[in-house]
Amino acid sequence: MDSVQPIFIMPDDSKRSSGKNAQKMNISAAKQVAETVKSTLGPKGMDKMLVDSMGDVTITNDGVTILNEISIEHPSAKMIVEVAKTQESEVGDGTTTAVILAGELLKKSEDLLDQEIHPTVIIKGYRLAAEKAQVILNNIAESISEHNNELLKNIAITGMTGKGAEVAKEKLSDLAVNAVKSVMEKENGSINIDLDNIKIEKKVGASVEDSEIVEGIILDKEKIHPGMPKVVKNAKVALIDSPIEIKSTEMDAKIQITDPGQMQSFLDQEEKMIKDMVNKIIKSGADVMFCQKGVDDIAQHFLAKKEIYVCRRVKASDMKKLSRATGAKIITNLDDLSKNDLGNAGVVEESKVGDEDMTYVKKCKNAKSVTLLLRGGTEHVTDEIKRAMDDAIGDVAAAIKVGKVVGGAGSIEIELSRNLDHFANSLSGRERLAVQAFANAMEVIPRTLAENAGLDPIDVITEMKAMHDKGKKWAGVDISNGRTIDVWKMGIIEPLKIKTQALSSAAEVATMILRIDDVIMSESNKEGGMGGGMPPGGMGGMPPM
Repeated sequence: MDSVQPIFIMPDDSKRSSGKNAQKMNISAAKQVAETVKSTLGPKGMDKMLVDSMGDVTITNDGVTILNEISIEHPSAKMIVEVAKTQESEVGDGTTTAVILAGELLKKSEDLLDQEIHPTVIIKGYRLAAEKAQVILNNIAESISEHNNELLKNIAITGMTGKGAEVAKEKLSDLAVNAVKSVMEKENGSINIDLDNIKIEKKVGASVEDSEIVEGIILDKEKIHPGMPKVVKNAKVALIDSPIEIKSTEMDAKIQITDPGQMQSFLDQEEKMIKDMVNKIIKSGADVMFCQKGVDDIAQHFLAKKEIYVCRRVKASDMKKLSRATGAKIITNLDDLSKNDLGNAGVVEESKVGDEDMTYVKKCKNAKSVTLLLRGGTEHVTDEIKRAMDDAIGDVAAAIKVGKVVGGAGSIEIELSRNLDHFANSLSGRERLAVQAFANAMEVIPRTLAENAGLDPIDVITEMKAMHDKGKKWAGVDISNGRTIDVWKMGIIEPLKIKTQALSSAAEVATMILRIDDVIMSESNKEGGMGGGMPPGGMGGMPPM
């Protein structure tokens, strides 16, 4: 009998792992990503120093920043990084929490796989638990409105705790709450907050306490002519999205000039055209102009003579913010400019910040776009303060939008774990084990908070559970001494959306990774960048190298 020849359907250099091997490999990769950021969680979390290929240094404990900066190759690990990115875009905070939860759910699933429980059973249990968790969270959460200033401030402080901004948390939390409330809009009973309308500028120099909020916009631009006024009060602002200069011809043209008179009339005509443009701006009544394009030297001279303050080459995003702050319309055709298109600002002035001149457009009535100017002693400090402020602003906005908040310091996770445990007891079948595993996974947050503070996690969680069993749902860990505290009274409060988003993202990625039972990696794609690499004989008759 002839021996059967093996059939190869993939290239020789393809790597394949299947079944339990593939699952273990994927779970291990995901767990390692979670371990990378675990030590950064909480007020006593440590920072990471990240040095890129160019030698630039970033010092942070912000989960998504860490995961974005480090190069991750493994496909399953990349899926965990996506969880952090989703959390960042949806809420702006809680990225580390989301990643740690995803890692813990996969760790618990590994134990269930070892007990010969099929992945689809685990997935079903996890989905049941995730749905129930959302219901439980909504029931536990407390209501909040935009008028609860003290609560909103506590939310901002909680978001900043453990980051570089903590040194000036009182001042910065005030700035965060005021910024969010300035750009908040109510429409048909629903609240809309577009965080793009909060511009954050950071400048090295002075101290964190010198950070400020401007009801309007701070531009990283200076006036373009020394003859222009330094300050304009009760400014009428024009926003122009067309060049105040003569456009070059689209095709090459040759002009023959036979005498100097013709040359002079050619230059005079050019000057007249520019003067006409400037007259349109003057006629509108504007005394401040921001131009998205270039402004000719001659135009600068005429504008300066009329004491009009001008900045040029302003970014499109800044033009939109200026429009929302001042109420001015962005004009693309100078012929259409009229006084109805102008906006208003209480003061437009050039001011030196550090060693750079910047333009302040402030005291705008009903400004729907504001700027936070953050200061700090070094670039690394200002960068980390900006990240902390992003978190704080995201938290305050999420709290106002959803209108619900929960206690922090691990209290909500213990209460959730306890409720999910009761839910698991009402189930029969193997899914019950998966729901219990999901409930136990929730404990990873208070356990990590305790570990990062140098406390005994077993003692901390045991005491917290005892308090929750007595009906104290806001009993959390005091990381300074390991005791349990009423986090609500202590003002350790987080928006509900952080928890609901982190849970749903973590559960989704965990179930997706559990569904994978075969990993096929084609090495040739990695190295050659093309299908199967080059044929042995070179290309199109080329001799072999």
